[in-house]
Amino acid sequence: MKKRVLAVALAAAMVGSLAACSTTGPDTATTAAETEAATEAAGAEAEPAEEAEGEAEAEAASGGPYKFGYTCMDGTNPFFVTIQEKMKELVEANGDELIITDPGNDVTKQISQVEDMLSQDLDGLFMNPVDAQGIIPALDQAKAAGVPMVGFDTEVGDMSYLVSYTGSDNYNAGKVVGEDLVKKCPDGGPIIVLDSPTMQSVVDRTNGFLDAIEGHGFEIVAQQDAKGNLQEAMGIAEDLLQANPDVVAIFGGNDPTALGALAAANAAGLEKGKCLIYGVDGSPDVKAELASGESLMEGTGAQSPIAIAEKAVEIMYDYLAGEQVDERYPVDTFLITADNVADYGTDGWQ
Repeated sequence: MKKRVLAVALAAAMVGSLAACSTTGPDTATTAAETEAATEAAGAEAEPAEEAEGEAEAEAASGGPYKFGYTCMDGTNPFFVTIQEKMKELVEANGDELIITDPGNDVTKQISQVEDMLSQDLDGLFMNPVDAQGIIPALDQAKAAGVPMVGFDTEVGDMSYLVSYTGSDNYNAGKVVGEDLVKKCPDGGPIIVLDSPTMQSVVDRTNGFLDAIEGHGFEIVAQQDAKGNLQEAMGIAEDLLQANPDVVAIFGGNDPTALGALAAANAAGLEKGKCLIYGVDGSPDVKAELASGESLMEGTGAQSPIAIAEKAVEIMYDYLAGEQVDERYPVDTFLITADNVADYGTDGWQ
């Protein structure tokens, strides 16, 4: 477009120069035909230039093609895989680009990946931190670069960095699990809690669970960080079950943790009904366990990664369009057990 505008300017200058020369005398005067030809040339260049300018104005009005960054704590977790795929689908449907990174639960790596994405001139960043406080240096970099951030699923340590946040009511997801355990074990008993103190979403779930069982005769014989990981949880649960074979329940801060505990409990030969295992997510794998009728898995505080992804993308586009957005958009959570799992299916996320 700049080349076309320059051509117009040069042609116009030529017309003016030729017109000025026509008054100097017969040796330097331009003919009427030459003047007319120069004018036509200028007009020919002006038309495509004006058209290009119109296209540029239309592009500016729509925001043009956007480039977004995406980071989550663990890209191998099926919950985040679903969020990532849905976001990518929605962003690309608008003709925009989503740059995806996976720090593998390493906050130092996540900070480095965010820095790299910011060097690619992002228009926005979808943020799910490995560590709520540890991610702050990356948030500082994004703020300095003027890149708006929409948080999803897990809060950052200082929410003022975000233009908005959407995620499950994680406290309630743990609370409904605790309430179910109280109902099914009215006499209380020893329990194991597998949490993840650096993941704010898991912290909120654990708090909801512990508040729900408080005063109902439960004793926490062990509470350890499973890092939200199936393999980590399985190894920890194996050791804890050897030391505490009489536990009545295990709470996992997410479904991968609960599945790791389930594998350990199965290996230990625990009988169904003797140890109730709970998770949080509502993943297809856990729902399949609940639907089997034979599993030690008792329930999961369910959420919808699809709804979270849709809302996060909606927020980002609204913000970039200059619309007012709220600070927070909560997504409902609820309990899924063997009694109602048929309502949600086992072949995908709700």
